Amino acid sequence: MKNGEVHMIREGKSTIWMMSVMVLGLLLLCFGPMSVISTAEAAMEHQATIKVNGKSAKLSDPVLVQGGRMYLPAARIAALAGADTSWDKDNEELTIHTAVNDKVVLGNGVPVVYFNDTRYRMDALPFTRDGRLYAPLRELSELLHGSFQSSADGDAIEITVEAEKVVADGYGLNEISKETGYSAAQLVKRNGLISQAAAKNGTKLKVVFPSFLSKPAAPYTEADLTLLAKITMVEAGYESYEGQLAVANVIMNRVNHSAFPDTIKGVIYAGKQFPPAHNGLLDKSKPHASAYRAAKDALNGKNIVGDAVYFFNPARAKGSYFSSMDVIATIGNHSFAQ
Repeated sequence: MKNGEVHMIREGKSTIWMMSVMVLGLLLLCFGPMSVISTAEAAMEHQATIKVNGKSAKLSDPVLVQGGRMYLPAARIAALAGADTSWDKDNEELTIHTAVNDKVVLGNGVPVVYFNDTRYRMDALPFTRDGRLYAPLRELSELLHGSFQSSADGDAIEITVEAEKVVADGYGLNEISKETGYSAAQLVKRNGLISQAAAKNGTKLKVVFPSFLSKPAAPYTEADLTLLAKITMVEAGYESYEGQLAVANVIMNRVNHSAFPDTIKGVIYAGKQFPPAHNGLLDKSKPHASAYRAAKDALNGKNIVGDAVYFFNPARAKGSYFSSMDVIATIGNHSFAQ
């Protein structure tokens, strides 16, 4: 933030929370989005045997338990399930092309999953550890078009990729619908068919419906992304990716708060809260790749500053007004507060 200008304040107490759960005899400490500590640091290793499609899987990376959930190294399990994977190191995104031709994109700490280019929200966050992206067992099994079974103590896990159903004489949509419990309309939509009539003999139908399909992510436009990346660049382009993400988080927190405008443009141009929006700097802003990544991740729900709606540079912003702020994180040159 420039010249110590004050960004909007939201009344409230700092939310620093800690949850303890008993999982497999281990006490797990899970830190919420207020912390900039990686989620992986709260995860505990767990010894478990893994089978994929009936074959034992030898993993060089451990199984992890976090927040009462099992997490597996996504790329390795995907490969064992017949999928192709690629890792984008710069954006920390794993792309999976599954054995049944679904395309999946998972991001580090990002709750939104791209599934066949449509965005959905997952209940649990993927995270990285030692350069590997970990995904929750249930969601990973589902997006690979599979199911899983686990022993009561979690020491044995088996993932099975479900075969597609093939339409044939006497075995059409109605029969497959009765067999799977999904309606013909649901099967048509899941498989990207134009209509039920398109399910001709020989058509292969995917019959696993990931649970996150019922949770579409809130949409955003390219204009939203560009504007958020621009203000992020102006305010924190010189900061680390985390510093840029935190600024983008503040903008999105205001959008989602009833006291502020409910659009990115409305927040940025409201009053004189962001001088660059009024002095020409925002219009001239040319976001670099990191600012775009921070903006996209913020739009997809990745948040490292909780409910903060205020940030300032403590080296420039002095006085009792600033010292009384409820600061919940300091990242680079900025402090973030509610």
